[in-house]
Amino acid sequence: MQRRNAIENSVRNTGGGEATLPPYTDLLWPTVQAVIELGGSGVIEEIDSAVIARTGLTEAAQAVLHGDGPGTEIEYRLAWARTYLKGMGLLSNTRRGVWSVTERGRAVRESEIKPMQVAYTAEKRRKRLVRNVSQGAQVVSLAAAPEDPELWREPVLGAVADLSKDGFERLVTTVLRAAGFTTLTIPAPGGSHPAGHVEGTGVLRVSLLSFSVFFRFVRAPEQAGAEVVREFRAAMVGRGEKGLLVSTGSFTDDARAEAHRNGAPPIDLVDGDGLCDLLKEHGLGVRSTVRTVEDVALVPAFFTELSGR
Repeated sequence: MQRRNAIENSVRNTGGGEATLPPYTDLLWPTVQAVIELGGSGVIEEIDSAVIARTGLTEAAQAVLHGDGPGTEIEYRLAWARTYLKGMGLLSNTRRGVWSVTERGRAVRESEIKPMQVAYTAEKRRKRLVRNVSQGAQVVSLAAAPEDPELWREPVLGAVADLSKDGFERLVTTVLRAAGFTTLTIPAPGGSHPAGHVEGTGVLRVSLLSFSVFFRFVRAPEQAGAEVVREFRAAMVGRGEKGLLVSTGSFTDDARAEAHRNGAPPIDLVDGDGLCDLLKEHGLGVRSTVRTVEDVALVPAFFTELSGR
């Protein structure tokens, strides 16, 4: 495992040389300390600069792009670190783009970081397995897949949460156009829709048919209940044949039932995981690389035949 980490963290910089970057797990403690040193809170740029200063990263390492850019690899890994620290209860970002240390974060010791990260990751895996079982999905044994293949969604959602208001609106239009929407109309800022929402109308063409769709994208970490769906349906009246409600959080079972209640206009729900899948499908801020995995298994019959048994 140590050799594997060394290979992963030796990456090419923009000058064609090699640069070594720490994994996000090694950035957890420096990030907490950087936020504390900043007075308990800071914007992303301040925190990134403070962590880079604490870790002594070279200019070559800072110049390494994540994929084809424009963001850097260290910015990507620091976003991942902040997302994990939030899940571990050590950081919070109550305001978009502003991160604060919690009381638990102020009290945590460096020796406690790794066990907390391991416990948090294990709990996420457990919840995902429970969710997959409840939804009838195929469950992959953790023994066969020791690395969680879904961890990529967390930094993606963190990056979405950190977007400016205008940036989030541009993300919405980019996603919808990539998915096949045309004639997008989004009201000017300051309209009647709630803060943190981007909503509007568009036309979706599917084969020979086209539909007018009223959509709303919401940045919210919490679960959305049935009342959120009912409020959206009320706003949808006269604005589209179909409804699309997207949240960076999740939806309760009651919300999903309300979305397809008999006698009411159906509404398609897309949660945070679904949004990440859309970004991945269309290559929007997410790059996937297919790896070949070799499975090696013992064939006992071969050795039995050699023994003449």
